[in-house]
Amino acid sequence: MPPLLSLEHIVKVYPGGTRALDDVSLQVERGEFVVLIGLSGSGKSTLLRCINRLVEPTSGRVVFDRTDVTAARGAELRRIRRRMGMIFQQFNLVRRSSVLHNALAGRLGYQPLWRTLAGRPSRVDLELAFANLERVGILGKAFSRADALSGGQQQRVGIARALMQRPDLMLADEPVASLDPATSHSVMRYLEEINHADGITVICSLHFLSLARRYGTRVVALKGGRVAYDGPPAGIDDGRFREIYGEDAVEVEIGPGQDAPLLAKVPTGAEASAAEHLIDIPDR
Repeated sequence: MPPLLSLEHIVKVYPGGTRALDDVSLQVERGEFVVLIGLSGSGKSTLLRCINRLVEPTSGRVVFDRTDVTAARGAELRRIRRRMGMIFQQFNLVRRSSVLHNALAGRLGYQPLWRTLAGRPSRVDLELAFANLERVGILGKAFSRADALSGGQQQRVGIARALMQRPDLMLADEPVASLDPATSHSVMRYLEEINHADGITVICSLHFLSLARRYGTRVVALKGGRVAYDGPPAGIDDGRFREIYGEDAVEVEIGPGQDAPLLAKVPTGAEASAAEHLIDIPDR
């Protein structure tokens, strides 16, 4: 069986000459949970957005389930995007609208134009929205305004909205970067659950090295727009970490809410699963 997703020699050069991606080639199998890591500006967000063409690659091909995404236009591209859920760092909710309305937005690609304009979702879509809100533990807030929710609750609405598409691939761009460590685990467990229970393939960019080790089945590190590491999470040892982040990027923060000293090395193995390690370099 061919891979679900193939990236073939992807290059992205922004106006002004910034080369965000430089000949990136990857294959993602069905059911994988791939975590992207790397410094700010390494190309993680650009790579995710090239997959669904929110960003147009300068060259190269994206092939999703045997379909050339980079060649798709119009209705064909919309059909492809329906099968790719997207979760954003800043949630991207309509803040003044209800939680239910935000979840229903995930069905816009399936609705006839008249339903979208009239704001009249079908009964099937309503039932699906309530089911997905219940699944992420936010059903009780269905009629609350989105801006009345905490950050973690808003991100759960974002997950429910993406699930409304019934996607085969879930793209998550720094989904926990705005959340505290405890809430981060809560959100990541929902992504893990849909990966395991539904078989939805997940590609997720993260700051937290411990979260990458805990939830990823595979880690892809980008450095300067190129793949610097592609392999199991356990393979990110001290040496690999320094190759990816540089000699000066070894300080991590441990234990949410603890006044622990900064560590001189990156814990591995059992240490990594016991602590929260925040790479002290924010991504954009």
